[in-house]
Amino acid sequence: MPNTSSGSKSKVTMKDVAKHAGVSQSTVSFVLNNVADVSIGEETRKKVLAAVEELNYKRRPQGLYVPSPVVPTLGFIVDEVATSPFSAITIEGAQEAAWQHGHLLEVGMTGEDREYETALLNKWIAQGVVGVIYCSILTRSITPPEALGRVRSVLVNCHSDQVHYPAIVPSEVLGGFAATEALIERGYQRIAFIDGEMWMEAAKDRLAGYRNALTTHNIPIREALIKEGNFLPSGGYQQTLALLDQTPVPDAIFCGNDLTAVGCYEALKERGLRIPGDVAVMGYDDQEIAQHMNPGLTTVLLPHREMGQWAVEFLLSPGDTNTKRTVKLECPLVIRDSI
Repeated sequence: MPNTSSGSKSKVTMKDVAKHAGVSQSTVSFVLNNVADVSIGEETRKKVLAAVEELNYKRRPQGLYVPSPVVPTLGFIVDEVATSPFSAITIEGAQEAAWQHGHLLEVGMTGEDREYETALLNKWIAQGVVGVIYCSILTRSITPPEALGRVRSVLVNCHSDQVHYPAIVPSEVLGGFAATEALIERGYQRIAFIDGEMWMEAAKDRLAGYRNALTTHNIPIREALIKEGNFLPSGGYQQTLALLDQTPVPDAIFCGNDLTAVGCYEALKERGLRIPGDVAVMGYDDQEIAQHMNPGLTTVLLPHREMGQWAVEFLLSPGDTNTKRTVKLECPLVIRDSI
């Protein structure tokens, strides 16, 4: 079933249907859209339709009434797509929300080329775009292109310290706090933290949350238990081995992201240690791999889909979007068997 947060069920997506039916998202799409030139077995078709019914999946509205001969459009600028799964998730959330309101979403990947961004914005503005979402793959402070100020706009996964723009970002400090507190509440006291590279805003904020949780619960902060990794399995592996060479070894390791946890798992198993029997492991991001690790990785969900949806709702709301307002969206825990 889809993850839940704050006691309410998340919107069911095509990905959830595919997982429930044990098929690919492409298969689900072909079945739901009755694609004639793709041969899909009757049993598979039945499984997909049964999953749709069981999960109460709501397809994008069909046959929307559009009062104008031209469907209104929202623009979505993102610096990169291929280097991370999160950009695509944010775009999907924004596209679904836009279409539910009878709007199209046009996406432009710019690689932070300011000249390209300006040309794209000028094109959209000339065509009467309703609003523009400006998204960064990394949570960070940005200087938006000047042309963005000429249209109703919102920043996603980034913020501007110089120009007044509304923005939405993950609540990373609270996410790091919640992850660490979940370990403390389960009795772990010697909790290590393997972070990413410290120039990253997410790495600094998750570390701040870890430190705040230890201080709140009167647990000494041991600098020897804090390691800088690289948000990759290699960093998780190397830094876990370094932690295991200490005496005593940690009873829990909070990894700054799920890829770090992959390397952490490898190092722990190489040393013959059980997860969570000997050492508990916490991740962060809730990437697809987290649920397939053995044991399943407890982690923190980055709300990229929800940020995309929020941005569309914000742009289409009747309120004033010109005043600076940075919203920090909750990063809920996803509990599995690693703690």
